[in-house]
Amino acid sequence: MTTAGEERTLDAAELLSRQLDEVATNVGSVLFGKREVVRLTLACLAAGGHLLIEDLPGVGKTTLAKALAQTLGLHCRRVQFTADLLPSDLIGAMVLDRESMTPVFHPGPVFTNILLADELNRASPKAQSALLEAMEEGQVSVDGVTHPLPKPFMVIATQNPYDASGTYPLPFSQRDRFLLRTSIGYPGRLAEDRLLASSGARPRPEDLAVIGGLPMLASLAMAVDNVFVSPEVRAYVLDLVEATRTHPSLLFGASPRAGLALLRTAAGFAVTAGHDYVTPDDVKAVAGVVLGHRLAITSAAELGGSSSSLLIDELLASVPVTVRAPVAAG
Repeated sequence: MTTAGEERTLDAAELLSRQLDEVATNVGSVLFGKREVVRLTLACLAAGGHLLIEDLPGVGKTTLAKALAQTLGLHCRRVQFTADLLPSDLIGAMVLDRESMTPVFHPGPVFTNILLADELNRASPKAQSALLEAMEEGQVSVDGVTHPLPKPFMVIATQNPYDASGTYPLPFSQRDRFLLRTSIGYPGRLAEDRLLASSGARPRPEDLAVIGGLPMLASLAMAVDNVFVSPEVRAYVLDLVEATRTHPSLLFGASPRAGLALLRTAAGFAVTAGHDYVTPDDVKAVAGVVLGHRLAITSAAELGGSSSSLLIDELLASVPVTVRAPVAAG
């Protein structure tokens, strides 16, 4: 028999699950056939992280960011990163006010809820560092004065891995700041046919209805904080992380921060499915997008046709899931 408190908890979990499903459906009305990408993005937001998307132009990255922000009642801004972008163009600068003749801070586009950093690897390392500092600290400092960023704050950064001309690829230490790395990919044939058929009639991301808003986001963050993680699931995460550190095809393994990111993302992924506990399947579902950009394979393995995603699949197949040992009677 469940208590009144447990019933209220179940009701809240069911309500949140329904709202998240409505959010995914709403975003899916403009981004066809990419429900799993939307769920990963929601899990990333719920876990308080940032998302790196590596993909071709024109597959819906901007649509994803704008549709998600509109659906959640958040403010979204887009910055096109270029070689001449200055840190002040991003975070803001002190400008002299002509009336008072005193310097006044003019905030940059980073002061938003969801920032789409388009083609991040085309900006100079100095501009990249300014963004990554804001991501890590949740604030910016200009002339010795600290300015907190709005909450929630999420960066959806994109980079095109197929064109290295004029780019500054993110080093591993900076890619590690992104909770997830994924790609949207081409739509399936049915989804693309639906896209072609709806040309001109498809709603714009700015026209979508707001679902849940800030109260739902607060409930989502609380649900992730309170999700149950068993010792067996923690042991499984530890085993996966340890396996990356001893694999002969990897130059270095996952850091302790990567292990935390894996568990936190699995918690967010579980909550988006309406669960208040994390399973090994949740860990497996997000392992590729959490660990893939945090690993470096050896030259020999790369020449042999291997990749970080293939190695993660190999580890998921070889690392056993920990099973609770039976407790002796008496």
